[in-house]
Amino acid sequence: MSEADGLRQRRPLRPQVVTDDGQVPEVKEGSSFSGRVFRMTFLMLAVSLAIPLLGAMMLLESPIDPQSFSFKEPPFMFGVLHPNTKLRQAERLFENQLSGPESIVNIGGSVKLLLSSETPIEGKKMSFVNDLTVTRDGRKIYFTDSSSKWQRRDYLLLVMEATDDGRLLEYDTVTKEVKVLLDQLQFPNGVQLSPAEDFVLVAETTMARIRRVYVSGLMKGGADMFVENMPGFPDNIRPSSSGGYWVAAATIRANPGFSMLDFLSDKPFIKRMIFKMFSQETVMKFVPRYSLVLEVSDSGAFRRSLHDPDGQVVTYVSEAHEHDGYLYLGSFRSPFICRLSLQSV
Repeated sequence: MSEADGLRQRRPLRPQVVTDDGQVPEVKEGSSFSGRVFRMTFLMLAVSLAIPLLGAMMLLESPIDPQSFSFKEPPFMFGVLHPNTKLRQAERLFENQLSGPESIVNIGGSVKLLLSSETPIEGKKMSFVNDLTVTRDGRKIYFTDSSSKWQRRDYLLLVMEATDDGRLLEYDTVTKEVKVLLDQLQFPNGVQLSPAEDFVLVAETTMARIRRVYVSGLMKGGADMFVENMPGFPDNIRPSSSGGYWVAAATIRANPGFSMLDFLSDKPFIKRMIFKMFSQETVMKFVPRYSLVLEVSDSGAFRRSLHDPDGQVVTYVSEAHEHDGYLYLGSFRSPFICRLSLQSV
């Protein structure tokens, strides 16, 4: 074989890249291919799991049919609303001896049934009879029926659905008559007579406001807004020794900050999805334990605020009842009540 024939039969060499240190990099075609296979397998597995899950979520029925609404921007938590830790000075009473002591009252005597919740009022049943206030002569009782659809154990569903089937009612203990004073309320909750007994305040929890309904005097039958756009979602209302009112709120609308209920108010689809996947108890675990007690004047202005930002002592506060220089604090979930000396704050 001639030298020229030998050169033609040689296989061409693949070009090599030589680095400064003289090492030739290894070809990693095999490992690169394996990585692509792994990524494609993982992606196909994720899609195969996600599609049935999304399908099931679409087919599952949500327990709520949320209404879309919107809030104003919450008030800035400055001045009298500035966060503090004054509620942490409270002491716990009867710990682990109670179960959700939502409301507190100092009374004596016997108990008797005045009105059955099975009795329809103007064609609607009372499913969630909530709070009440009584005139000094004992004749008139004003009370809230928070919903004709949801019961007390379903309070979170009521808030998230924003159902407007709540009512404020008046019961006459002499005539046994019941009147609807105000309807189409969104979770009417705490109720309180004024010192002069000329109007009744009712907390509309879902809407973070307090309404005023006139029950005597020249404005009898009228209604207006007492406090609007509150920094928290009001529960019970009780009189303060200064002539104003104590208002408890177990969930706040932080500003600056983030309020989940404000964010979800105009997003009914997301609310449906949440309650398709999670129970009320699970959702409650994501609600911050921020307890807030407000004192408002007789004209609805904020006088002062008492806070426990992390719920370290006072949790899920529902009522602030003033008695002999102390605030007794109820809760709709905690196994205790709290007592706070007003002199200390």
